Amino acid sequence: MRTMRVWRHSGAAFLIFRTRVNYMHFDLVDLRLFTHIAEQSSLTRGAERSHLSLPAASTRIKNLEEQIGVKLLSRTSQGVTLTGPGETLLLHARRVMQQLEQLTGDLQEYSKGVKGHVRVQANTTAISEFLPAVLRTYLVNYPDVNVEMQERLSGDIVRAVQERTVDIGLVAGNIRTDGLQVMPYRRDRLVLATALSHPLAQEKKVFFSETLDYDFIGPPEGSAIHGFLKRAAAELQRSMQWRIQVSNFEAACRMIEANIGIGVLPEATALRHAKTMALRIVPLKDEWAVRNLQICVAELDALPLFARRLVDLLVADGVGRLE
Repeated sequence: MRTMRVWRHSGAAFLIFRTRVNYMHFDLVDLRLFTHIAEQSSLTRGAERSHLSLPAASTRIKNLEEQIGVKLLSRTSQGVTLTGPGETLLLHARRVMQQLEQLTGDLQEYSKGVKGHVRVQANTTAISEFLPAVLRTYLVNYPDVNVEMQERLSGDIVRAVQERTVDIGLVAGNIRTDGLQVMPYRRDRLVLATALSHPLAQEKKVFFSETLDYDFIGPPEGSAIHGFLKRAAAELQRSMQWRIQVSNFEAACRMIEANIGIGVLPEATALRHAKTMALRIVPLKDEWAVRNLQICVAELDALPLFARRLVDLLVADGVGRLE
């Protein structure tokens, strides 16, 4: 309801509008619960993540819907999906949670023992080669901060940062990062690794297409580099012959050394293992084999202080690495 009053002073007239607003009161527990339910697409799993019983969580969501006056969730046999108003609430709830993280981080400078949480997603090369040293330094300086690290494909990382389910992303290649703040990091180069006696070991450089007639040793199917190579082969209308899939690059290199198959690895990884194993490193001619890594965030100033410090370390670690 709005009322208007005219006030005259010194010959001038001012319009004063009075607006009566019905403010909604949101409980942080409800917002966190709703976010967990949306991310899990399940009322049950969302309740578990919020450490609430299912009846208590259901009651909270029902009360929240009654307060707002609209349905937020559509319940199906497969779980729950968000309605239009639910999508809007999720967007704002994530921002509120992020601002609380920022408040916690900023106050950490003045308070001992306050814990923080930074969510990072990166590709295979960044996780295996570049991030361990940076994280070692960071965690020494911030012992009360936990870092949640996930390996993902670059496209998935960009979406996660845009949706603010991840604080910091490290992506590779020519990928669109609309609406994000992006900073250069390092160069990611993929190479072919073979046994010394393998037919391709005598080549100075090869195209990826020339390798597809041979058996491959590779990482697990869920890894980022596995998905990347599978997509590269599909673009050539080919498929890869996976002889063995192993959990780490060291195991892969030992299989390659034994001439069980060949592998496409990050150059830094291949060179490191070639110092102790009989491997031949063959550069790939494909343009996608050389990719620039970038750091991306939704809004740097909106990150908690402890998360911004990690970005600072990453930027410093990448200085001069792209030349």
